[in-house]
Amino acid sequence: MISTAPRIGFDRFIDLRWIVAVMNVRTGAGSLDEVNAVLDAARLSVAAKKKVRTILNRLWLEPRPELQEFANRAIAIRKAKPEVDVSAFAWGMAIATYPFFGKVAEFVGRLSALQGDCSAAEVHRRMSEIYGEREGTYRMTNMVLQSQADWGAIERVEKGKRLVRLAGKSLSDQETVSWLIEAALRYQGRAMALATLQSSAVLYPFVFDQSLAYVVSKSAALELRVDGSSQQFVALQATG
Repeated sequence: MISTAPRIGFDRFIDLRWIVAVMNVRTGAGSLDEVNAVLDAARLSVAAKKKVRTILNRLWLEPRPELQEFANRAIAIRKAKPEVDVSAFAWGMAIATYPFFGKVAEFVGRLSALQGDCSAAEVHRRMSEIYGEREGTYRMTNMVLQSQADWGAIERVEKGKRLVRLAGKSLSDQETVSWLIEAALRYQGRAMALATLQSSAVLYPFVFDQSLAYVVSKSAALELRVDGSSQQFVALQATG
């Protein structure tokens, strides 16, 4: 029987400093030698370094064709506004590129929404229901959780058994907020209700300081749609 479980892809811990290094290559503020230096400093094995480089390349240096323009816009924002929290770009590109990363984020966001924390076991259980109860699913979910902790989204306590949601990062830059909303739409693969964007589980580490209806209205990549009940939805701008 051929398994139809989705591919995982994001199978290594990714330090935010490594994201900064590869983004610096794209903005012209750094070099590949500097990327190699930060990876060497992490004392990774040859095999681990190769797998980390594969993820970093897929995120920023060699994104999939349909994500190249999306990544380029993030780089342009980063270059013009270096004060914007780099974790926003790391998060957005990760959920748009790797559905596995996005699904872990969505479950953590949902499960921690009410009380601010959740058990890691519950996240693992939910992921196993989708990706299968295999050792790889458990280990890779841990890699994503470790990365999300390093990026300032959660704290892992009780020896990693509980996940505590950290205070949301306030984002006030309109371009960055618009780009993150687009990332969520790319992850979801469908339009999202405007009223739910502020509390979208997959974007749980971030708080938006402005009217999202205004942000969407000013974006060339997004559009507002209204259904028969007059509910507003946000979708990717039709191309072609």
